[in-house]
Amino acid sequence: MDVHSLAVILQAALSPNPHERKAAEDSLNQFQYTPQHLVRMLQIIVDGNCDLAVRQVASIHFKNFVSKNWSPHDPDEQSKILPGDKDLIRQNILVFVVQVPPLLRVQLGECLKTIIYSDYPEQWPSLLHWVKHNLQDQQVYGALFVLRLLSRKYEFKSDEERTPVYHIVEETFPHLLSIFNRLVQVDNPSIEVADLIKLICKIFWSSIYLEIPKQLFDPSVFNAWMVLLLNILERPVPSEGEPSDPDLRKSWGWWKVKKWTVHILNRLYTRFGDLKLRNPENKAFAQMFQKNFAAKIMECHLNLLNVIRLGGYLPDRVTNLTLQYLSNSVSKNNTYALLQPRLDVVLFEIIFPLMCFNDNDQKLWEEDPHEYVRKGYDIIEDLYSPRTAAMDFVSELIRKRGKENLQKFVLYIVEIFKRYDETPAEYKPYRQKDGALLAIGVLCDKLKQTEPYKSELERMLVQHVFPEFSSPFGHLRAKAAWVAGQYAHISFSDMNNFRKALQIVVAGMRDPELPVRVDSVFALRSFVEACKDLDEIRPMLPQLLDEFFKLMNEIENEDLVFTLETIVDKFGEEMAPYALGLCQNLAAAFWKCMNTAEADDEADDPGALAAVGCLRAISTILESVSSLPHLFVHIEPTLLPIMRRMLTTDGQEVLEEVLEIVSYMTFFSPSISLDMWTLWPLMTEALDILVPLDNFISRSTTHFLSCKEPDYQQSLWNVISSIMGDKNLEDNDIEPAPKLIEVMLLNCRGQVDHWVEPYIRITVERLRVTERPYLKCLLIQVIADALYYNSALTLNILHKLGIATEVFNHWFQMLQQTKKSGTKANFKREHDKKICCLGLTSLLPLPVDQLPGEALERVFKATLDLLVAYKDQVAEASKEEEVEDIDDMGSFQSDDEDDDADASDKEMGVDAEDGDEASSARHKKFAAQASGFHSDDEDDDYDSDDDFSDDEILQSPIDEVDPFVFFVDTIKALQASDPLRFQNLTQTLDFHFQALANGVAQHAEQRRVEIEKEKLEKASAVRVAS
Repeated sequence: MDVHSLAVILQAALSPNPHERKAAEDSLNQFQYTPQHLVRMLQIIVDGNCDLAVRQVASIHFKNFVSKNWSPHDPDEQSKILPGDKDLIRQNILVFVVQVPPLLRVQLGECLKTIIYSDYPEQWPSLLHWVKHNLQDQQVYGALFVLRLLSRKYEFKSDEERTPVYHIVEETFPHLLSIFNRLVQVDNPSIEVADLIKLICKIFWSSIYLEIPKQLFDPSVFNAWMVLLLNILERPVPSEGEPSDPDLRKSWGWWKVKKWTVHILNRLYTRFGDLKLRNPENKAFAQMFQKNFAAKIMECHLNLLNVIRLGGYLPDRVTNLTLQYLSNSVSKNNTYALLQPRLDVVLFEIIFPLMCFNDNDQKLWEEDPHEYVRKGYDIIEDLYSPRTAAMDFVSELIRKRGKENLQKFVLYIVEIFKRYDETPAEYKPYRQKDGALLAIGVLCDKLKQTEPYKSELERMLVQHVFPEFSSPFGHLRAKAAWVAGQYAHISFSDMNNFRKALQIVVAGMRDPELPVRVDSVFALRSFVEACKDLDEIRPMLPQLLDEFFKLMNEIENEDLVFTLETIVDKFGEEMAPYALGLCQNLAAAFWKCMNTAEADDEADDPGALAAVGCLRAISTILESVSSLPHLFVHIEPTLLPIMRRMLTTDGQEVLEEVLEIVSYMTFFSPSISLDMWTLWPLMTEALDILVPLDNFISRSTTHFLSCKEPDYQQSLWNVISSIMGDKNLEDNDIEPAPKLIEVMLLNCRGQVDHWVEPYIRITVERLRVTERPYLKCLLIQVIADALYYNSALTLNILHKLGIATEVFNHWFQMLQQTKKSGTKANFKREHDKKICCLGLTSLLPLPVDQLPGEALERVFKATLDLLVAYKDQVAEASKEEEVEDIDDMGSFQSDDEDDDADASDKEMGVDAEDGDEASSARHKKFAAQASGFHSDDEDDDYDSDDDFSDDEILQSPIDEVDPFVFFVDTIKALQASDPLRFQNLTQTLDFHFQALANGVAQHAEQRRVEIEKEKLEKASAVRVAS
């Protein structure tokens, strides 16, 4: 297709007629991979005679195609752009990127960024030469534009990945310094000069962000740069051409230059100017920086801030960055010494006024209260907020230099309170009172632990905070609620004051002004946490929840959800009457938040954050009513649409939260409904998610086995075999797969014979390439599971595959393997030992032709060792539990205490860490399972693999099987069926193993008695309950 024909199609893509537009888009998609297509698209973009709208469509198509296809994600995939076309694009885009209008430059700049990130330096070694040449020619802007992209590629790179940036600095920085020097000397500089200086600053920023290039360690070179940066910092911005519109003013080129200059100086000071740095080379640099520049920068920053004091203009971001420098200077003696003489002016005439409610706040409060709330709770806004920076300065000053400043600042605040109280209503300094309340909130942690202020806090709240709940000014009511929340945890001498504050905060949730309602909810969380007598809140619950959902319908704010979670967590099962309504409201709020987030398409959108909060709150509710399974049946229809939608690729941002909900619903419901079963293919096919599948198999086994459309057994095999066979997956990513094989074999005993061989085959294949000890244990346990499932079938399969000797040698070797301390290295959990015992015990009744006498003896001895180790570990865990019952703080055995353990521990070499592991598991909640079989947080050392040691939480069919009773019953059956074989076995045992066998037999009889007793107690409890 020639250029003219392509332009016609692009023109048609702008047509108001949807059919013409669709036809044009189809044509573009049809021809996009043809040779020269991308080159012709670039020709249209740079053609000044072509209609600008057509050029814009071309630039967007060009950018999207380059982004998707320039560098294939798969290294083995062949590029869809011909090498010749790539060369032509690279040769021409550099020239035209700065010649096209700004509207198109944005798109071409993105393309150039993609190409540079992909091709430099390997496929585009000439790029740096082009930049260097044009820095000395007439194409300075173009060269700086490209150099900015080039330096940005390495901004966050460290170590060897950062090497190319040193060459870039070496080749270009001398020219940059020369250009910078000339630009600074221009009289009456134009806005174009500002654009050039801004690019130079951005290049410098990217180059020094993580590490200072060695060229800048040369004092003369660094000094030359600092002279120019300080020159820019000191000189006022040109008045000519400055926009009057506030939004345009803050993004005006010269203010951008000022911002980047302050940004660079802050970075140099905080990252490289700290004398405490360990790097010797950087320490020398830090000493030089502190000596030569820190004080000068401080002087410039103080002069900048003085502009605010005198009523002048300073953009919020510049103010914020300047105050950050001052905050970082407080702890350094030399800079603090410079700040000290001017500290009162800074603190009381600059910092405090920034903390006060102002005209802009009032305007936003009145015109857009939703935006006022959003800005007040948005972390990103804090980066730009002068008020946040002022609060941080006060906090840092009092924390680091409190001795000389706390009393002075508190007296200043007290004076404002006093003046406010004494002044007639029409003249009261309302905005200063607002700032004073904010200051009191900021100082909360310090005042709560410092006398004499600590003992005066309750009186301060009653006298100066509570009255503002009825202020005619909404901003003071909001601030009073916020401050009350900050101090909710103090020890009230008069609990009536706590009750009064709580009641006023609850009343604030019905305030006519939205920001007051939101701040009241935020404060309520603190009061709920601090409340020792829930009867204070219990009567208000229906009213509270009603107000909550009115607010959630009005605004998306995750702090609302946090407060709701706190209430649910506090009241637990008492939330049962409200559980369905809560879930319905939260589900509605979730969909609203998701729709907002999708419409805004912003990753940090508060709607997206609030959506996550809604799901987390739903999980909290489900956990609180987990002992009331009938409720889950009623809640399911509300949550099912969320689970269905969010288990697709649409839900990647909330996947963890959704899986937790699925796990709760499948674990605590009386049964797993057919509707819930529709989630299975979503989890396996779309996302290869293994987490709650255990619940589906174990709690709805009949459906798992009988359903053929879809075939869940085949689906499970597809997922597990795919994961186990993927050589690119790390061992810890494989771990969920053998756990699921175990779930199937234990729950479907005797009903999945045809799956035993394929699962054994993939298990052994993975075992051969596995390095991680924990995964090796899990894989061997699959063999143990299969033996317990059907020992004769499994042993025949092992012999048929020719791997029986290999597998058992590997297993017994792992059983004997010890750590340096002499303790066993593998099968550390109670569950590991138990399943190995059951698997090995299942071999004992096999006839001699399947299990020869020598093998029988080996299995018998290994099982005895395991049983004794298991017995001691269970006893240790029980002992730890008793200690915890006595002392809520609990404690683990020390190494010294372990030396005094009983004789059988020493004899069998039981690992004390096994006991720790079992004990620590009992602190875990079901949520650990809800968040899945994942073991991403486990260390490479098997010592830390206790994520799944919570045997009492992860339910299994073998929970009711006692390994000692099972072993003794199996041996008795062997003795009865083949007395000679039994006699030969016992006669070969030495005294040690005979003693162990007798001990195990005695313990088995003891366990029989205990089990019968437990059954009677359970039956009695059921009768009492009924």
